[in-house]
Amino acid sequence: MEAAGAVDNLNELGAAAAEPSLPGPGGGSAKSVWDLLEEAAQMKTEGNAFYREKNIRSAIGRYHRALLVLRSLDSDVMASVKGFGPEKPPLTADQEAVLRNTQVDCYNNLAACLLQRQSVDHGRVLEYSLRVLQWRPGNVKALYRAGVATLEMGDAQAAKQYLSQACREQPNDANVRKYLHKAEERLNQELQKEKAMYRGMFPSSTKDSSGDGMNQNPRAGDGL
Repeated sequence: MEAAGAVDNLNELGAAAAEPSLPGPGGGSAKSVWDLLEEAAQMKTEGNAFYREKNIRSAIGRYHRALLVLRSLDSDVMASVKGFGPEKPPLTADQEAVLRNTQVDCYNNLAACLLQRQSVDHGRVLEYSLRVLQWRPGNVKALYRAGVATLEMGDAQAAKQYLSQACREQPNDANVRKYLHKAEERLNQELQKEKAMYRGMFPSSTKDSSGDGMNQNPRAGDGL
């Protein structure tokens, strides 16, 4: 659950980049892009602390708040509401990297939190994991959790695909290998059921009664 190298040097990067400030709500005090990125990073850090304390509800709340702050900076999100508010300055490459890294951590950590609940919403786990995979296709945590979620939702084939990719990225991970084995077992069970169903639909004929009994007691070497 540790952050994946996102925000250690926010203050240094912010001092080096003199970007315009974003208007505050209702025209109030403005916060710079770096201020908002740091605010989101702090909420994520608090969420991590709650998670380690097994306070899953509070951890989820912090991650959601962090993502809400980042939403106003995400060009992908804001493009859909262009023209309905003041234009925001484009992010620098450094700011974009911090934004994405924090989003990836928060969505990954939200998925981890949901898997800790007594009643797991696997659909939501999959949704959060797929958001990470949009930006980080080889992210092992997201691949693993997407595999677990799809397996529990009954799609063993998709689960095998996610978990196989995770296993290629991290072949020694015991949890990945465990769930990949479960997915393969589930697929094998489904295959056996399918074969049994077809056997019931098309029962084999008893004996070939076409005449001279040539197909009875064949010897090795008699050919096909």
